[in-house]
Amino acid sequence: MAGRAALVPQLFGLGVTLVAVAVYFGFTFDQVRGLQRLQTEIVDRNHRDSLQLIRIQNDLYQIGLTLREATESGDQYPLTGYHAALQALRVDLDDAIAQEHGLAPNSRTIDQQRLLEASLHRFWDEMDQMWMLASAGQEGAARTLVRTQLNAERGTLNSTVARLLVENSDAASAGGRAIAEIYHRGETNLYWLIAAVLITISATGASVIRFSRRIYERLEAVSDERRELAGKVITVQEEVFRTLARELHDDFGQVLTALGAMLQRARRRIPEDSPAQEDLKEIREVTVTTLERVRLMSQMLHPPVLDDHGLEKSIEWYVKQFEKQTGIVVHYEKIGNGPWIGDQVAIHVYRILQEALNNVLRHARTSEVWVQAEYSPSQLRLVVEDHGAGLPASPPRRGIGLISMRERAGLLSGALEFVSARPGGVRVTLTVPLQSGVS
Repeated sequence: MAGRAALVPQLFGLGVTLVAVAVYFGFTFDQVRGLQRLQTEIVDRNHRDSLQLIRIQNDLYQIGLTLREATESGDQYPLTGYHAALQALRVDLDDAIAQEHGLAPNSRTIDQQRLLEASLHRFWDEMDQMWMLASAGQEGAARTLVRTQLNAERGTLNSTVARLLVENSDAASAGGRAIAEIYHRGETNLYWLIAAVLITISATGASVIRFSRRIYERLEAVSDERRELAGKVITVQEEVFRTLARELHDDFGQVLTALGAMLQRARRRIPEDSPAQEDLKEIREVTVTTLERVRLMSQMLHPPVLDDHGLEKSIEWYVKQFEKQTGIVVHYEKIGNGPWIGDQVAIHVYRILQEALNNVLRHARTSEVWVQAEYSPSQLRLVVEDHGAGLPASPPRRGIGLISMRERAGLLSGALEFVSARPGGVRVTLTVPLQSGVS
């Protein structure tokens, strides 16, 4: 009887434990299913939608290049000769818009979708009007329409798509926080369960731990995929910057240079006392100023010194340009001599430096900044420090610039650190491992 009396509470305790395990298992299963739905319905859908938006941006860029070629071809090649190429891009763009509409996140409002569709509708209306003018033999009017209204509508479309991409990035961040919260709740309940049933049902606790490890491995795999996607996006971005820089330098730069030379020749043919001399002089000065701005913009997008002389000279060049353009005094110090650093490593370090100095300009409210580059055969250490406003008491929402800096540091297998400097300000430290033959 005593044995049976002792057995009753043991069975009761075992029953309570099994019920607790069952309840926890049901809760965990529901959380995992919710995580799968979140991954499939929000994160993956958001990813596919972003790819379609990038496809739309690429089509608009290709249309812009084709229109520019068409308007600059002169009378040698009529506009109607570009109809087939532009029509193919139109078909692809319409298909991308249709697919993107089906993948649009739930957070997108009807007004945003209508704005995108209305912008596209106006763009095609202007395109159709251009074809009507070109078919009627009014090539000049058609080219004028392209340079004014058609390019303006294309710019509006690009801006709308860019805003949607930013919103998708925000939605992806929110999805990541929701996933982290799900894992946090699951982990907390797991520890409580292990503490409650460790003595009576250790086998069940071990099984749950193994299950949790599989969840973490999946999370790590998802993180690796996200990092890979971020790397591809950054690579595409750098290619776009490189292309834009080359287009600005080769096309616009040459046109402005030729225009300045023609204005100089025109001045020689006009008498010195002619009123037109001053007008031509002013026009040439505006042309030279514009040429300098185009060259500077091209260098900011992708500095040629980065390809020609590597990272070390690029940093020296950029800090001088930054000081010249902003008026902020840059105290630059180089320590040691490292290997040649070019290509992918150089562009990522350069962009991180660029963003760090831009943050000083935007937020630090200071007139001085210290930049130190320390080179060694195995490591590069870059420090940007200011003695300005410092870090806020409550960290603000991370912007795209800070996210991009961390992503680039991760792609380099490096470490990026933000700390408060003394007596005030912020110190940004980037540490990048180097290997022999870095390129």
